[in-house]
Amino acid sequence: MGELLDLLDMRVLVITMTAVIVIFLILVITLWSKLNKLRKTYMSMLNGESGLNVEQAFIDLQQRTQELQEQAKQSQQQIAGIAQQMRKMKSNLGVYRYNAFAQNGSDLSFSVALLDDELDGVVLTGIHNREETYVYAKPVTQGQSQYVLSPEEKEAINRVVQKK
Repeated sequence: MGELLDLLDMRVLVITMTAVIVIFLILVITLWSKLNKLRKTYMSMLNGESGLNVEQAFIDLQQRTQELQEQAKQSQQQIAGIAQQMRKMKSNLGVYRYNAFAQNGSDLSFSVALLDDELDGVVLTGIHNREETYVYAKPVTQGQSQYVLSPEEKEAINRVVQKK
């Protein structure tokens, strides 16, 4: 009877071990199948079979980034050049109208200051009388002129300075 129990225990043990081995074999086959799917997907991405080669995409992206950085650098240089040119533009305007001859006429005489940001430019003065208008131009450097400025011309320059 003892031998029978030992034989039964041995059979149960063999059947149990066989069942466990079969279960593990099924798990291994399932995992192996999933691993193959992942490997195929990975290789297709690296080799570009799906239309996308990841390595080449990264290289292209890096090249495009370098191109954009170079373009940005060039744009910054152009902007700096434009800003420097704009400082030299005679875009600041001061106008002073007045009556050159107090006894008759109206405010038809004028002084116009056209200056850049460094107060360089020109002052135009038009003096109007009954029959004619005379226009004079005087160069201005840093808000001053080598020629004597009239009070009206100084006022036109001061109006530019006040706007800044």
